[in-house]
Amino acid sequence: MISKDKTSILLVCLGNICRSPTAHGVLEHRLREAGLEVFVDSAGTGAWHVGNPPDRRATAAALRRGIRLEHLRARQVELEDFRRFDLVLAMDRDNLDNLMRICPPEYRSRVRLFLEFAGDRVSMLEVPDPYFGGDDGFEQVLDLIEAASEGLIEQLQREGA
Repeated sequence: MISKDKTSILLVCLGNICRSPTAHGVLEHRLREAGLEVFVDSAGTGAWHVGNPPDRRATAAALRRGIRLEHLRARQVELEDFRRFDLVLAMDRDNLDNLMRICPPEYRSRVRLFLEFAGDRVSMLEVPDPYFGGDDGFEQVLDLIEAASEGLIEQLQREGA
């Protein structure tokens, strides 16, 4: 159970094996470095990979940057997540739309795109899905996620999280 004394963030992509576990690992790592106690989790809007570890390419790319993902396991978003998490951050518009379709109206303000936090650090609002591409796609995902994590941490610090 999440302590409501601490901020909680859920990161969401389609299958929870590439983008959202990468964001989960990066954000947790960066939050620790910043000395912030924030609960982080990740999930997918689809159930295809429930129980599986992150994609081996995502794990390898993250490890090259000193971030471990192999302990994470895919899960699917649940209705309870909208109540439990302060922020539910989608990697792209399709997943944002999927989340908004199932999100109870009173929690819709918590659901946003993750890259909104990157500000002018990046020129895009969506983290592209690297699943069907090469290794360079996983590196691009990491670059985008690091930029958004930096912006999110700055906001959390301003808000006194």
